[in-house]
Amino acid sequence: MGELSSQEPLLLEKEDEFDYLKKIPLLVSSTIKVIMWVIFIAWAAFIFGLPTKFIDDLQDKIIRATEGTIFGIAGSTFLIFSFPILMIAFLAIIRLLLTGEDEPQVKKNAKGPKFRLWTFPVLVDGPFGVVTAAEMIGVILFSVYIVWAVIMYNIQNLDLLPMFHARDMKEKSALLLELAGLRFGFIGLMCLAFLFLPIARGSVLLRAIDIPFEHATRYHVWLGHLTMALFSLHGLFYVIGWAMRGILLEQLLEWKNVGVANLPGVISLAAGLLMWVTSLPGLRRKNFELFFYTHQLYVVFAVFLAMHVGDFIFMMAGAGIFLFMLDRFLRFFQSRKTVDILSATCFPCGTVELVISKPANLHYNALGWIFLQIRELSWLQWHPFSVSSSPLDGKHHLAILIKVLGDWTEKLKGNILNLSVEQSETEPLLQHSRKITASVEGPYGHESPYHLTYENLILVAGGIGISPFLAILSDILHRVNDSRPCLPRNILIVWAIKNSDELPLLETIDMEAICPLFSEKLNLEIQTFVTRESQPSLEEGKTPKAMHPSISPGFKGCRMSGLVGTGNVVWSGLYVIASTIGLVITVALVHIFYINPFNVSYWWLLGLVMFGCMCGSVVIFGGLMIALWHLWESKTSSKEEPEDATKKVGTLQQQQNEASLHKNFGEARYVNSIRYGQRPDFQEIFGSHAKSWGSVDIGVIVCGPPTLQSSVAKECRRHNLQRRGQQAILHFNSHSFDL
Repeated sequence: MGELSSQEPLLLEKEDEFDYLKKIPLLVSSTIKVIMWVIFIAWAAFIFGLPTKFIDDLQDKIIRATEGTIFGIAGSTFLIFSFPILMIAFLAIIRLLLTGEDEPQVKKNAKGPKFRLWTFPVLVDGPFGVVTAAEMIGVILFSVYIVWAVIMYNIQNLDLLPMFHARDMKEKSALLLELAGLRFGFIGLMCLAFLFLPIARGSVLLRAIDIPFEHATRYHVWLGHLTMALFSLHGLFYVIGWAMRGILLEQLLEWKNVGVANLPGVISLAAGLLMWVTSLPGLRRKNFELFFYTHQLYVVFAVFLAMHVGDFIFMMAGAGIFLFMLDRFLRFFQSRKTVDILSATCFPCGTVELVISKPANLHYNALGWIFLQIRELSWLQWHPFSVSSSPLDGKHHLAILIKVLGDWTEKLKGNILNLSVEQSETEPLLQHSRKITASVEGPYGHESPYHLTYENLILVAGGIGISPFLAILSDILHRVNDSRPCLPRNILIVWAIKNSDELPLLETIDMEAICPLFSEKLNLEIQTFVTRESQPSLEEGKTPKAMHPSISPGFKGCRMSGLVGTGNVVWSGLYVIASTIGLVITVALVHIFYINPFNVSYWWLLGLVMFGCMCGSVVIFGGLMIALWHLWESKTSSKEEPEDATKKVGTLQQQQNEASLHKNFGEARYVNSIRYGQRPDFQEIFGSHAKSWGSVDIGVIVCGPPTLQSSVAKECRRHNLQRRGQQAILHFNSHSFDL
């Protein structure tokens, strides 16, 4: 290697005379992104301005101009409130197609370090956890909208009160409470328009703005608390007002044909309250299954909400619910497939490594997630795990590390150990008679590998939190070895573990085998802190082996299904577009052949029919696209060579053996210090490395328990606020495994 190669950022692609042609799709993609934001801001501004007379009159004008169509008022509200979100989704599909699956664009920031709203932690210790500046802006905007809307609507309520000709002060108070309840319900409906968007795991919207599911889940939780608080006030104010007027029981059981039907609203609110209570942090941690099963009441909540308010009001929040339906239906099909587990290994620390078969055309990045179900253990439980392998490790597999902590993981470990014993005692021809089967949803995660955009990386892991960083490290080493675009040059891994028996997890990746002489191309330092041991054990220096040899059931041709929103942009885009067009067609046909001829005017029935049209369009039109997608996937996967997957199992085992040899003979060329009885001092660690690396952007990624994330975020914030001149900026990023 030349002298310059060790001084320059690694493997940045050099521009050639045709480089401008490559920039055209990026320019179009950026333009589309701007258009998406313009539409979203205009839509959000419209909602924000609804409490004003000007926007309210504008809404009435739009409804009057479009209610003469076959879709009626429901079509008008769909056009105002739902169509902008679906339009953004269509643009997101085009943008994802333009960006494609090419190598990521990684360029060094020549202008020095800069603050970024998404990576600057503002709140650290609080009910929201670690909140970045960008997230704080979102929280403030939502809070301002709620306060603004409540004030404006209550002022309007005072102006409307004379219209009801209340006889005394008690009746006036009751009417004011009911009007306030009505307003809280409408504000809650506006929040509901956002509520389902973050939990569509493979959503094109989340992919287009690169928000991974783990982060989006937090936004769903925040929105869920806010929405249910508003709906609870909606119901409570009505209950108090009805009780003051002496008509409580009559109103609770009322089911109007024209107008809002109260009883479906009571049922919907009851389902929502059950979901809300069981999702509170304390109860959720103590009994996750109760939370999970109760949360399936979202179907009851949505159906009876549609019957409560009718079709045209329901469509104010229809886009988010419809996109969630699309995602859930697609995940249902993907999760039906049984997947081969190529190998399973138990480590002494109580960690299990599974290697799962996947099709070559199913892409993910090094910070990916999957949801796993083992039917031999439970038909209902799904558990999220971060991927511990790089997509460059092999086209036909991915690996995950599972920490044995609860009943489900204990059963998994027991099954693996039992199968390992059976394999050692069974004749070779019969040793594959039993195997572990799995169902998989995903992979999900960041759309772009942002870890490649920092020249300097600090990876902070707690225990099994090392899993995604093994994938990151493997990804970087592969790119360095294969001369692919890769910016990271200085990497520090800080790993805090309780006991030294977790050290073998580092042996799942053989750096020398991936990238020979990598220390000449990459500055890598690993600092491991064993917090519950004051000194090395007697076996120090020996490489701990897996508790049992890896069981390798072998490849039977059952790979992960590619039917996932993140699997193929073209097919997932066609799926969304076809289903949306199908919704319009279905609603039109229902109006032409049922609603208009029979003069159907019952609000609850129209709401139920609208919900049925949404389900029907997903099943019929979306199902057709899924069938075609499945045929295409089957045809494509039949051309792949299954031997690649089985060879990979042998390669993984060979790499583990080679890794132990390298360790025993001291041939590993990276700094790996182990400190016993200590916890990492982030102020000293971050400060010293920021000083030695100079005026640069440093990407800090943390994966571990909330206390670890708070400590790292606090130090990043302290360092950035106290920096002087052109000192380094620490960019906080989190990878949480607590979904």
